[in-house]
Amino acid sequence: MRVLFIGTGDIGLPSLEWLLNTPKHEVVGVVTQPDKPVGRKQVLTPPQTKVRALAAGIPVFQPLKIRHAVDELKAFQADVAIVVAYGQILSRAVLDVPPFGCLNIHASLLPRHRGAAPIQAAIRDGDTETGITIMFMDEGLDTGDMLLKRALPIQPDDTGGSLHDKLAVLAPAALEEALDLITRGHPPREKQDESRATHVRKLTRQDGRLDWNKPAAELERLVRAFTPWPGTWCLLHGAQLKVHRATVIENAGACPAPGTIVGADAKGIVVSCGSGLLNLLEVQMEGGRRLDAANFLRGHPLEAGMRLEGAS
Repeated sequence: MRVLFIGTGDIGLPSLEWLLNTPKHEVVGVVTQPDKPVGRKQVLTPPQTKVRALAAGIPVFQPLKIRHAVDELKAFQADVAIVVAYGQILSRAVLDVPPFGCLNIHASLLPRHRGAAPIQAAIRDGDTETGITIMFMDEGLDTGDMLLKRALPIQPDDTGGSLHDKLAVLAPAALEEALDLITRGHPPREKQDESRATHVRKLTRQDGRLDWNKPAAELERLVRAFTPWPGTWCLLHGAQLKVHRATVIENAGACPAPGTIVGADAKGIVVSCGSGLLNLLEVQMEGGRRLDAANFLRGHPLEAGMRLEGAS
């Protein structure tokens, strides 16, 4: 089939790579977001999907608003569109362009975790598995009929970054099977159970502020879920202290007020939570470098009884 790839995020790169190399299908174009300024110097930087497409000699289209580019999309004469982490809502007019529709690669087992941050939500909420869902897109937010799902267990040490990469690698096989089903005709369409649907909005840095009143186990999941984005943090002496890695101390017993430092040594900075203790293993002071606890404490001595400020 003639395939139009619509995507911006790096999670779609393995799927694009598979499409570019399979003899089964022809990529006729790649649609992605416009180049954006990146970093402190605000260097105008293209999405990696654009870089890969141009290297393969594939036409790239970067509309400011895809809903205003229906005629340009029709010119690709694609049979089907594959959409993954694009970053814009597709209107009905856009969805109707390819005769076989628009298929979305979504990084959760729908209907759980619809929305912008399903990978982080799965770890944050303590799910034991997640996966890839291939669905027929409609005008709702991740509400379309499901074609197939492929599950992946979440490991106790998974972060938002590691799980992102695992799902990116899982996606091409799921996409291949989905396109095979469409090619053979009469692909399955399973309605989503609305009673089981959850939604996660786009995350901001403020979402990563640690609330020490919450259980240590919940905060440990939050640290992993929000690594590398949007990160987790609290305040130390009024300055932001980022928390990059932490573990729960089991069987902690009675604990002082949440946010109180119980101990600080080379093994970690131990903080009292709403229930249990959280051991901060890697931290970063605002404007400083990421350090393990031992190296951090050399420049920032901490004592038992001091307080870390969390959510207000």
